[in-house]
Amino acid sequence: MAKRLEQLREEYKNVPIPKELDSIVEKALQHRPKKKRIIMWPTAAAVAAAVLFTAIVNINPCAAQAMSKIPVIGKVVQAITFVEIKEEKDQSSIHVKTPALSGLSNHELENSINQKYLKESKQLYQEFMKATSKKNKEKWHLNVYSNYETVTDTPDLISIHRVIQLYGNTQSRYITIDKKNESLLTLKSLFKDDRYIKVISQNIKEQMKKQMKEDPDKTYWFTDEDIAPFKKIHADQNFYITEHHKLVISFDKYEVAPGYMGVTKFEIPTSVISNLLVGNRYIR
Repeated sequence: MAKRLEQLREEYKNVPIPKELDSIVEKALQHRPKKKRIIMWPTAAAVAAAVLFTAIVNINPCAAQAMSKIPVIGKVVQAITFVEIKEEKDQSSIHVKTPALSGLSNHELENSINQKYLKESKQLYQEFMKATSKKNKEKWHLNVYSNYETVTDTPDLISIHRVIQLYGNTQSRYITIDKKNESLLTLKSLFKDDRYIKVISQNIKEQMKKQMKEDPDKTYWFTDEDIAPFKKIHADQNFYITEHHKLVISFDKYEVAPGYMGVTKFEIPTSVISNLLVGNRYIR
């Protein structure tokens, strides 16, 4: 674990920090607040992970809390809460948990995923700092939120879901990893060819129609009368695989429905796609 945390530290150092944060980090290193609002869990690994982000969150006496804990979510692959940032400023707020994978022998895959998570969190923090900056003449209240959870954890698979809320929009991001082969699964990799796009899209439209018929409070955009109707899924559409080996397709808020519908998901019947699958190891 110590070696992996050290590698994460190196990857973190190599990720470019937004220019706006450069001076903040420098000041934080030179003038540490007398009263830090950083909570470190009493384990060596957790402390090592938490200190990596200290310079960014220790920007002033009202700085956010940063914490790190390491819950085990699988026998081999672990999810680390790399850092948790919480701050309120000028009626704006930010609460962001940055996840990191640990335990993969495929270090290239692990590092690339962790770099992505770190960059996302830095971008969110930068948006928050921009909204609350004294130089910002156009003041607005911004609530930034990001969290993650493990939606699937089996001997073969792990699927991690990260949700990001920014400017009233909600985005869901999933990664699904084959634990035994230590490879990242893509939607395209599950199928023999691109026929899955049309087949899955048609099934989703049928589900939309059925849901709207059964529940008048549900609305989806898929007819020609709609301004931006859903036509088909993207080749790399957001997805995950359940512990029962079912494929679930996910759409962000506003992507295929009005905002009040939030993030929408559709479980695809295996019978609809069985003849298109490369095999039945993941979906059956």
